[in-house]
Amino acid sequence: MSQEIGFIGMGKIGVPMARRIAASGRRLRVHDISEQAVRAACSAIQGATSDSLQNIGAQCDVIILMLPDSPAVKAVLLGNGGKGLIENLRKGSIVIDMSSSDPSATRELGEVLHQRGIAFLDAPVSGGVKRAVNGTLSIMVGGDPDTIAQIKDLLLTMGTTVTETGALGSAHAMKALNNYVSATGLVAACEALKIGQAFGIDAKDIVAILNTSTGKNNATENKLMQFIVSGKFDSGFSLGLMKKDLTIAMGLAKSVNTPTAIGDSVLDAWRRADELLGPGADHTEIYRVLESTGLKT
Repeated sequence: MSQEIGFIGMGKIGVPMARRIAASGRRLRVHDISEQAVRAACSAIQGATSDSLQNIGAQCDVIILMLPDSPAVKAVLLGNGGKGLIENLRKGSIVIDMSSSDPSATRELGEVLHQRGIAFLDAPVSGGVKRAVNGTLSIMVGGDPDTIAQIKDLLLTMGTTVTETGALGSAHAMKALNNYVSATGLVAACEALKIGQAFGIDAKDIVAILNTSTGKNNATENKLMQFIVSGKFDSGFSLGLMKKDLTIAMGLAKSVNTPTAIGDSVLDAWRRADELLGPGADHTEIYRVLESTGLKT
């Protein structure tokens, strides 16, 4: 298989992921709807070449999508009037959706691609910008095991763990569920911080105690001091994307008839934050909303 990789989506996480691929010695063709983003990416990634969707489809055997959501993935793949990536993909090529997509939409797209002899895998990531930069992302991957085996070395250029989750769509389902747990932990940590400070406990002491006790979680370790207590609110992951992932997770729960005692309330908090702050706000800014309103049930 060719070592020429197509990478579509030059966002905050996409660029460092693409840089890791290029550093592994693979040739890289990149594309983004924003010409400015592509220019910046090519300046930051040695050896990367800007190219059209048509050429990427025609020249690359493996194409990675790192896009905001399922509608964006569908638009790139299917396009309008025969201008989608699918029109130029070669039979036997592999498309890897590393976005945080809706698992139902992923399965629908997988069937369309399968009919054309094109393999489709879902391989979302967890770890944020910092771990994308140092190549330590956690990667979940769903789809045909033989196809996964063909691209596992490629995935390992971007992450240190690659976990197979089952059929196509299962990795996107797992990513949404992971972010549900992460978002819930962040809300709980923010509320504990708010309560403790109101009672007169110093923020540093609150965080230190949580991190040496059973309340420790990703938020207490990697978000409270770094982005919330510091007032920076610049983790690199948007509030809107977290709300989207929570919406997917709660939709998944409903689709399998599983009640969620906490999930709907957590999602409501993120929806309220999205309305007040806008989807472009950093996801750690959920603290600003909880600080003034609390979690509604």
